[in-house]
Amino acid sequence: MKKVIAVVYGVVVAVVLMGSFAFAQQDKKGCKDHPLFTRMPGTYIYDCKSSEFDAREWPDPDTQGKTTVKVEGKYYFNYYEPQKGFEGKRSDLQVQRNYQNAMKKIGGSVYEHRGDSYMKLLKDGKEIWSYVTVYRGDIIKIEIIEKEAMKQEVTADAKFMSEGISSTGHVAIYGIYFDFNKSDVKPESEPALSEIAKLLTGTPNLKVFIVGHTDNVGGVDFNMKLSQARADAVVKALTTKYKVNPQSLKAYGVGQLAPVAPNKTEEGRAKNRRVELVEQ
Repeated sequence: MKKVIAVVYGVVVAVVLMGSFAFAQQDKKGCKDHPLFTRMPGTYIYDCKSSEFDAREWPDPDTQGKTTVKVEGKYYFNYYEPQKGFEGKRSDLQVQRNYQNAMKKIGGSVYEHRGDSYMKLLKDGKEIWSYVTVYRGDIIKIEIIEKEAMKQEVTADAKFMSEGISSTGHVAIYGIYFDFNKSDVKPESEPALSEIAKLLTGTPNLKVFIVGHTDNVGGVDFNMKLSQARADAVVKALTTKYKVNPQSLKAYGVGQLAPVAPNKTEEGRAKNRRVELVEQ
């Protein structure tokens, strides 16, 4: 009888241990692969995290690491470990080559440095950066940033705009948004537009130029036309939706001719893409 109990106990313990181990081999709850890459066979997601907006400074694959770029946007991190039976089956190089070849196959660029891979993909107007590091062929860490401008949640108010115009004759507005190479004002521009309208209706004698600015991406002629179209669109929105007196506004576009920062970095280019109110 004691023998039977011992055997049953041993089986129960084995089943419990096997169940615990099987559970450990499952992806962590809430984690999933990023659409950019499928996972290496025989791996599971041990841990993951993501954030709506973060930044990393990585070597640029397009220059083979000669320059580094601060990439900002939606951030993803996945940490993979091997399933039972796959430990030690692959080298770091094999894993890295798999990810590099997958990126090259869809038209991306790759830079390898000290065994780590930095990759970049431009697709459908979207810029996706990724970093892959591998330990002993078993542990794989992947970071991905879908590059995008941060959604601006704090907008300069009418008082700030008034003080800027009073002190310098102009004020830059960064809360007015357009799609790439287009001039339609996006709905998320509403807070900034309402504050401009508040300023102008509250000081009826104030007349301003609405001046459109761009970065230096694209030709000068194209940017001049684009900035004018965007300035026109802002004037139209203010006079139709917000009922600002049309006599208070004039639209002009100056393209890339009046930068406030160098266009050599994305941060500088973002500062140059703006609308300004300039007192007439």
